[in-house]
Formats: sequence, C-alpha cells, structure tokens
Amino acid sequence: MTIQYYGYPKCTTCRKASKWLKDNGIEYIDNHIAESPPTKETLQKMFEVSGLELKKFFNTSGMKYRELGLKDKLPTMSEDEQLSLLASDGMLIKRPIVFDGIKLTLGFKEQQFEDVWKTS
Repeated sequence: MTIQYYGYPKCTTCRKASKWLKDNGIEYIDNHIAESPPTKETLQKMFEVSGLELKKFFNTSGMKYRELGLKDKLPTMSEDEQLSLLASDGMLIKRPIVFDGIKLTLGFKEQQFEDVWKTS
C-alpha cells in the first residue's frame, strides 16, 4: 500500500513531518485531513494496526474537541461511536497520521519517524 499522509497545512507539526518525509525521499499521498479525513473503515484499520488506545487518535488540544466537551463524553462512548465521530470531522483527529496499511505514526517525533519510515 502507498504511504498515506493525513495532515493540515497550517499545522507546524504537520509541516515538520512532511518536510522530514520529503528530505528522506519517502513518497506519500498527501491528504488534507480537514477536507478529506480518513473514512471510518480506514480509521478502524489504523486503530487496529497502531496498538494505541482509541482516545490517542483525538486531537485533545483542538478547539472542536473542547467545543464538543469530548473529555467528558469519550469515556462513555462506544468504540464504534468514537470512530464515527473521528471520521465525521478531520479536525478532531490528532495529526499528522502516516499510514501504509502495516505501520502507523501518529503525531511527529523525529526519532519515531526514523525508526518507522527510514528504509535505508
């Protein structure tokens, strides 16, 4: 599977991640997370591959997260409800996400990118 990158152009962290991928010659498909967020099915696969808790996929510092009061609502929501909510609005998703169907990184930490995406 081609590497899919989900980011937001105005996000500094996303720009750093994108630059790192380009500087390291890693080709990817750039997806604007707000305009075309990952589908519920894609998010389900990402969640399964990641080994992370689903709450880690939420952009907890985002305005939308706070507006919706998700800090208090998430603990009582089912996994299916959380995935549907994430798929409904890309701004609720922590970014950037880099995913190739087998590996996933959530957010940007240079060492993690080195470990996961560096092929040479």
